Amino acid sequence: MDVLRIAAFSDGNSGGNPAGVVIGEVLPDAADMQRVAAEVGFSETAFAAREGEGWRVRYFSPESEVPFCGHATIALGAALVRRFGDGIFKLLLNQAAITVEGFRDGANFAAALQSPPTRSRAAPSELAGETLAMFGYQEGDLDPAIPPALVHGGADHLVLALKSRKALAAMAYDLKQGRALMRREGLVTILLAYAETPRLFHTRNPFASGGVYEDPATGAATAAFAGYLRDIGWAHGGAVDIVQGEDMGMRSRLHADIPPAPGSSIRVSGTARLMDED
Repeated sequence: MDVLRIAAFSDGNSGGNPAGVVIGEVLPDAADMQRVAAEVGFSETAFAAREGEGWRVRYFSPESEVPFCGHATIALGAALVRRFGDGIFKLLLNQAAITVEGFRDGANFAAALQSPPTRSRAAPSELAGETLAMFGYQEGDLDPAIPPALVHGGADHLVLALKSRKALAAMAYDLKQGRALMRREGLVTILLAYAETPRLFHTRNPFASGGVYEDPATGAATAAFAGYLRDIGWAHGGAVDIVQGEDMGMRSRLHADIPPAPGSSIRVSGTARLMDED
């Protein structure tokens, strides 16, 4: 099985979140996809096969299948452009139908996904408190302008917004404890965010549910978070930029366009670079 390795949401010719991409005539069995994702070892590998006028897509982390993965979708967009040329590609996921648009950008690629619909609700205080304690944070570390929330944009995430960049940089937790909490609550990631300005955020994404301590770029969580900012009336001016992965030495950049309609799809875009060739 040929696997392309592509870093999505790269910062020029460096950084980004590595994803595996497999494009075939038909999707392999779930057990085979899980095995390959574990062997590749990236936070996600996307598997795609032709179906009608679009592509049937499934995403696997090293330990489990996930319903939607933004950075692997961007990587898939780059792989499809590489094979078929610039265009908009229809993707059929397990629980949603979306698109990814891609084009060549010099030696690299640029791509933009349209997320599934978004929604959000306040996080239960008990869950927020338990999660804060897991990271060693206190209630006073939170930014009161962005309350803890459960957010969705194709997958479920918990948002905790912090009021200092220093607190974000200090993130640490026990992987086993994080895995148990996230699987119990049905969370794909926990998104920790710091607002440098109303339109520029720094984020970190523990992904213990998939067996990954931290993700360097998370398009699905970015879409869900952007939808949440719209829900609470945040002064985003129609778009936000996300810097992620810098505390891991894998600086990544994500851009989210936020239309005004409540619950509507978020467009998340960035660049991608090939890490190797088949």
